Amino acid sequence: MGFLKGIFGSSKNEVWKQLAEELGGEFIEGGFFKTDKVNANMRAWTITLDTYTVSHGKTSSTYTRIIAPFVNNKDFKFKVYKKGFFSDVGKMLGMQDIEIGIEDFDENYIIKGNNEGLIKELLCKEDVRLLITQQPKISIEIKDKLGFFDKTPEEADILYFEEAGVLKDLERLKKIFLLFASILNNLYSLGVTSEENPNIK
Repeated sequence: MGFLKGIFGSSKNEVWKQLAEELGGEFIEGGFFKTDKVNANMRAWTITLDTYTVSHGKTSSTYTRIIAPFVNNKDFKFKVYKKGFFSDVGKMLGMQDIEIGIEDFDENYIIKGNNEGLIKELLCKEDVRLLITQQPKISIEIKDKLGFFDKTPEEADILYFEEAGVLKDLERLKKIFLLFASILNNLYSLGVTSEENPNIK
């Protein structure tokens, strides 16, 4: 087993269980109809790591996602992604291209949002910016819904990260969770959210 582990690396479950332990969270084994997940609580918010699969006929693609529902008091939306991460995302409805005035960041990332002042305040926070730049590639945004069957209440939105494949890099996953915690804390400081539990199942 040690030889095979050296070739193929740790399994997803091993890494995710260790992640849950180090975050003081919980690893939940999925079973046949549900995927495995890691939940970590911070204040009223729950940050969840899981995967989902999209079928393309005879083939399928699996994605890793991290989500955190929160009550959005200002209908604030943003998306930040590294240049080259998407070939062409086009214009996002109701969101403008923004520069925050920090040259290195503006040169390397596409920033979109519906409130220029709030996005500048958020991304000018050094902890948020540093955790974004520590990712080899990143796309993080605030979404209304996860899909058609999502039961997110109207006053709540979802902080959302997604990447193709199954992420098993422990240090990288920890830093994404830290990024989520940092963004949520700063959204709280900016009055965008409160410590109200969004009560999303």
